[in-house]
Amino acid sequence: MRRRDFVKTIVASAAAWPLAARAQQGTTKRIGVLMPESEGNADSKARVVVFENTFKQLGWVPGRNLQIDYRWAMGDIQKMRSLAADLVNSAPDALVAVSTPALAAIQKATHTIPIVFVAVSEPVINGFVPNLAHPGGNATGFSNLEPSIGGKWLEILKGIAPRISRVSVMFNLTTGITTDLFFRAVEAASPRFTVETVKSDVHSLEEIEAAMKALGSDGTAGLIFPPEPFTLQNSKPIVELASQYRLPAVYSFPSFCAAGGLASYGIYLPGVFRPAAEYIDRIIRGEHPGDLPVQQPTTFQFVINLKTAKTLGLTVPPDLLASADKVIE
Repeated sequence: MRRRDFVKTIVASAAAWPLAARAQQGTTKRIGVLMPESEGNADSKARVVVFENTFKQLGWVPGRNLQIDYRWAMGDIQKMRSLAADLVNSAPDALVAVSTPALAAIQKATHTIPIVFVAVSEPVINGFVPNLAHPGGNATGFSNLEPSIGGKWLEILKGIAPRISRVSVMFNLTTGITTDLFFRAVEAASPRFTVETVKSDVHSLEEIEAAMKALGSDGTAGLIFPPEPFTLQNSKPIVELASQYRLPAVYSFPSFCAAGGLASYGIYLPGVFRPAAEYIDRIIRGEHPGDLPVQQPTTFQFVINLKTAKTLGLTVPPDLLASADKVIE
């Protein structure tokens, strides 16, 4: 198994944050973290481990000179907004917003507390920062996948399941604020692979099942799940439904493959929490978040669940198998 680092650490110094915000090593600092999903899944636990271990390496020990307050939104937008307000009211020294809707909620609650965001789609288009190199303001961080990756998902899906002629791009547009851009990218690439694309805006597991059932189980339909909190929160039942209706699917998070999904291609999210912690460290030691550039993913993780492929009667081509970072057998 190979795991690629996909974010380059920025080491250049930046202008000092105002004196009132400067951290001293002997002082306990408080960090608020808004997560979009539930606390118990494997990816969530991995993120917390990487995050806290990085802080320890930097001299910040949770429970000694650092307090980290986690809030878990469980894919619920309304809950995300109330949790964002709760974290802001606790007066932390800095905040971490994980996902696009989490950042939107936190930015509505504060324009002054430093924010480091993680896995946020199109931060400039969404108006979170004016530009990537010099974000200014109180927010910086690490962006999510570019919408153009939609063509790569389609290439992987067609490579594993060459018979497919229809692909449903499935997401909740309420929680995936810019997810429609991924659909457009898949749609634009579809003529190259001779497939029809269908947009499925789903808001419940019942709607997901209805959409899958409508596609049929004759081996000519497949699924793509772009990154967004609702489907991530429901990864296990989604994978079970895809198996039930015998639909090959490509996901954007490896946790889907761990739950039995066919394939995933995207960023390895726990890995982003190391540079996120490093940014927080720099900020609470005195640097201004607006002087730290927003970083984009540069390498990605490709996972194939060979057991699921065999269950679906699919043969993964050797070249595709060889290019995978992780193969689940």
